[in-house]
Amino acid sequence: MAIIFLFILLYLYALSSCAYPLHNPRPLVIWHGLGDWYSSPGIQQFVSLIKDTYPGIFVHSVYLDKDIENDKRAGFYGNVNEQIQLVAIQLAAIPQLKGGFDAIGFSQGGQFLRAYVEKYNSPPINNLITFGSQHMGISDLPLCRPYDFLCQLARRATKGAVYGSWAQENLVQAQYFRDPANYDAYLSANQFLPLINNEVADSRNVTFANNLASLNKLVLVIFTEDKTVVPKESAWFGSEAIKESDAMRDQIVLGVSKNIVPMKEQTLYKEDWIGLRKLDESGGVVLEKCAGEHMDIGSCWEGLVKRFVG
Repeated sequence: MAIIFLFILLYLYALSSCAYPLHNPRPLVIWHGLGDWYSSPGIQQFVSLIKDTYPGIFVHSVYLDKDIENDKRAGFYGNVNEQIQLVAIQLAAIPQLKGGFDAIGFSQGGQFLRAYVEKYNSPPINNLITFGSQHMGISDLPLCRPYDFLCQLARRATKGAVYGSWAQENLVQAQYFRDPANYDAYLSANQFLPLINNEVADSRNVTFANNLASLNKLVLVIFTEDKTVVPKESAWFGSEAIKESDAMRDQIVLGVSKNIVPMKEQTLYKEDWIGLRKLDESGGVVLEKCAGEHMDIGSCWEGLVKRFVG
């Protein structure tokens, strides 16, 4: 009799300690990265693996256009703030997400989901995992595959006038290009990254900080050999130091000096412009590594999904 009673107590404890029992896992939202699309073979395979891990889980893959080519193109061309607004409307209209969800962002999809948290977060994200995302921007543009002409055109146009009004309205990568040798131009011209990072002193938004701090976990994954995201430490809120003197500007242009400022040394963190420090001090920021190049996930996702999804 005592053994039966103990079994019942253990069973009740297991139920009470699990907010989402196995038969009702928390929904998941995925946002793909640059050059990919919402229903690509890779995304479909990943969703299938998630569903094998959590039978019955609802998974939504974010799209900017149901047409495959247009969705892929939107990763290169478009206004990022408008794209995130469209996604916020999209997520709010899905009944299965009403009570909140976990989220995984691949590459730029991760920073866009972080922007969703700060600007909207309705329905709210519980745990957010970002793989190789450019949270502090990039100081160089990713190289393109030899025959990816869409990427090559976008890269050429972006490098031509990264802070021009047309690039800032139409080229996605230009909207998170953070030039350490031209920081003032970045602050004045860029209408996406400086705003979600609350870098512009006279327009800091307290709601952004409160929303990010409301996450349960923010899991930041860096790829150890990442040569696509420059610097790779952007995935952990690291960035190249701002260059002030002419000599230091020459160094950064020539690629000689790349002094990386880590997350906890960022003014953004120390003055808690976006709620990152508050979240970190509550144990909500998790730094993880995946061995390999950019988006070389392999089996690295599995342990993270089991810990932070569902």
